[in-house]
Amino acid sequence: QVQLVESGGGLVQAGGSLRLSCVASERAFSMYAMGWFRQAPGKEREFVARMRWGSGQTSYAHSVKGRFTISRDNAKNTITLQMNSLEPEDTAVYYCVGSRFNRGGNYETSQEYDYWGQGTQVTVSS
Repeated sequence: QVQLVESGGGLVQAGGSLRLSCVASERAFSMYAMGWFRQAPGKEREFVARMRWGSGQTSYAHSVKGRFTISRDNAKNTITLQMNSLEPEDTAVYYCVGSRFNRGGNYETSQEYDYWGQGTQVTVSS
């Protein structure tokens, strides 16, 4: 069973930056795609960003495009999310996700992922 462990959440003022990391318990390149979702209080879980591990191709939610960057470190089995110009609306629990299989989709929906981390809280104050 693959385990994903997130770190790097915290409290930051609007306009600030945070860097989230996710370490996979086994070789990350065994994954087809990895990414991040988030869930704010009272809202549904939503897609943030993802990377197809083999090609490095990325995709972002419209709300974070240009502010967030997803990247990988093959040697460390780690995927990161650099979050800049944070806004109060970015406040949420952020989840690292992984999919082992190529299901042919865009990998922007929760159903396409097999593994989820426990989540890390990001709070942006105004």
